[in-house]
Amino acid sequence: MTDAETISDLIGRVALKDRKAFSTLYQTTSPKLFAICMRILRDRNEAEEALQEVYVKIWQRADRFATGSATPIAWLAAIARNHAIDVIRARKPVGDTIDEAYDLADSAPTPEMQVELRAEGRRIDTCMERLGEDRATAVRRAYVEGLSYQELADLFSVPLNTMRTWLRRSLLKLRECMEQ
Repeated sequence: MTDAETISDLIGRVALKDRKAFSTLYQTTSPKLFAICMRILRDRNEAEEALQEVYVKIWQRADRFATGSATPIAWLAAIARNHAIDVIRARKPVGDTIDEAYDLADSAPTPEMQVELRAEGRRIDTCMERLGEDRATAVRRAYVEGLSYQELADLFSVPLNTMRTWLRRSLLKLRECMEQ
């Protein structure tokens, strides 16, 4: 396998929709990601199918890879692992899902839990106000609405790395505020 820098470069090129880089990334990393899928799913056909879906996700999400936050192979492995786990979850029999739905319907929050949830919501709102309007909006659009870093950067007319910095710093401020 090649070094982390090469894989990181390939992911960056895939984010720009470079098909040749995607092919090279696949050839370089697919044995490891297949092994992860195989270890979790324990079925070759399911693992092969899952691997293809993993690479579709990599193609779609390559722009979300932040160099420096994790090694590129760890980022790719996390996508494979999470997808394989999702495949296992999807295997559940329908009867279990219906039983879970009944259990959820019966477990209404107690009055104490409702008070705690409202208080927590107010704390979050207060902390969000401390971020400033543009940062708070960016956080909501990213983590509630699911917009990508690139979509947010375009929306706020800032460079991609600036948006990543905004979100990282905003989350740190939110955590600090919530811990007070």
